[in-house]
Amino acid sequence: MAATLLVKPDDINVKLASNTTSVFEVGLSGVSQQTLETSHPSRPPKQLLIISPTAKGEYPVIVFLHGFALSNSYYTDLLKHISSHGYIAVAPQLYSLTPTLPCWGYDEINSTAEVTDWLPKGLHSVLHEKVEADLLNLVLMGHSRGGKTAFSLAIDHCKTSLKFKALIGVDPVAGTSVGGQVKPEILTNHPHSLNVGYPIMIIGTGLGDEKLAGVLPECATKGLNHKNFYYESQPPCYHFVSKEYGHMDMLDDGIGIVGKLASCVCKSGKDSKDPMRRCVGGLVVAFLGYYLHGIVEDLEAILHNPNKVAPVTLDPVEYQMS
Repeated sequence: MAATLLVKPDDINVKLASNTTSVFEVGLSGVSQQTLETSHPSRPPKQLLIISPTAKGEYPVIVFLHGFALSNSYYTDLLKHISSHGYIAVAPQLYSLTPTLPCWGYDEINSTAEVTDWLPKGLHSVLHEKVEADLLNLVLMGHSRGGKTAFSLAIDHCKTSLKFKALIGVDPVAGTSVGGQVKPEILTNHPHSLNVGYPIMIIGTGLGDEKLAGVLPECATKGLNHKNFYYESQPPCYHFVSKEYGHMDMLDDGIGIVGKLASCVCKSGKDSKDPMRRCVGGLVVAFLGYYLHGIVEDLEAILHNPNKVAPVTLDPVEYQMS
C-alpha cells in the first residue's frame, strides 16, 4: 500500500510543512553506557549492554538482539542515538562470536525470554540515579538473525512474564539450513501469518539481498528477508527500505577485526555509515513516539515525504493499518 496520512489534517494539527524532523538528530538527553557480566550482583542471565538516558525520568525499555556472529557492542552508536530521545536499551550478548549449532534457534529465544524476565528484578538496581524503567512500555527489537529471534519470541515460541508493546525488525533474516529455514521456521509465505498482536516496524536495506562481487551468498537471503517479514506481518505494520545501504551498515565504525570480518561478506553502501545509523535510529524514535506516546508529527512527516526528512533514500515506504 502506498504511504498515506494516518490521520486527516483537519483531525489534528500535524506539522508537515517542515522538511526536517529532529528524530534523525541526537536527542536532548545525555546517555550512560555500562556492560554487566553474568557475575554482576544483579545476576543477569546474559552479558548485557545497557544504554540509558541520564536525565531524571521514566523511560520505555527496548530489548535489542544482535545479528549472527556479531557483538552487542557493535550497535553502541545506534542505541545511543535512540536512548538520547528517551529510551533505555538493554542488549544481551546471546552467544559468543563463533556460535555453535546448539545455540541456534530456540536457545536464543529462551535466552531473550530470560533477559526479559530479569528486567523487573535487576534493571532498576543498575540504572542511573533518578532514572526509572517503564516496563509497561516494553519493546522488542532485533537485527538480522536477531530480528528473526525477536519475531519468534513475539509469536509465543516462548512465554515471558512481561508483555511487549511493539516489535521492530532491522533487516530481519529467517536464515537458511539444509532443507529450509533455521528452526523455528516462522515464515509461511502466507500474508499476515505473523500475528503478534501489536504494531510492527520493519526496516530493510536495498543492498542486503545482493551478492558481494557476485560470488558470496547474499547476507539477507532473498525469500527470507525484510520483504517477506513485512508481507507476513499482521497490521498495523510499517516497511521502510534504505535503498542505498547494506545489511551491516547500521553498525559502529570501530568494530575491530572480528566485526570487520563478519561485515566484509555483506555488500555495503556509501562510505559513511552515519546517515544509515541516524536513519534507523530516527525511524525507531518516530515509530515508538507514535505508538507509545501519541506523538504524531514525526512519523507522519516521514510517511508523507520521506526523502525530504530522512538522511538516506527510503524506497519503498509503505504500511498497512488493517
